[in-house]
Amino acid sequence: VQLVESGGDLVQAGGSLRLSCKASGINFSITTMDWYRQAPGNQRELVGSITSGGSTDYADSVKGRFTISRDNRVRMVHLQMNSLKPEDTAVYFCRTTRAGVVFWGRGTQVTVSS
Repeated sequence: VQLVESGGDLVQAGGSLRLSCKASGINFSITTMDWYRQAPGNQRELVGSITSGGSTDYADSVKGRFTISRDNRVRMVHLQMNSLKPEDTAVYFCRTTRAGVVFWGRGTQVTVSS
């Protein structure tokens, strides 16, 4: 299983970014995909998830600002981030599980300047 994130960048507060995660080695269309983030000195936290059926769930801190979507044809999951805040600064990771084993991508850095 391989997960590769992209799209991280430096952006001003109030701006938007779209992160992507390309998955391989899994039956993507039936797999729940998660986005996590980790800020310096903090534990990794769940940002949101999308099920195989397209149902989504989000952390309270990002509800109404972030949207997760997926494209099963190309095995990608996206995280659209709007109204970004400095506290959104973190490394963002894609995560999934297969047969009880957790797989992580290497992450992509998002920095929001005030």
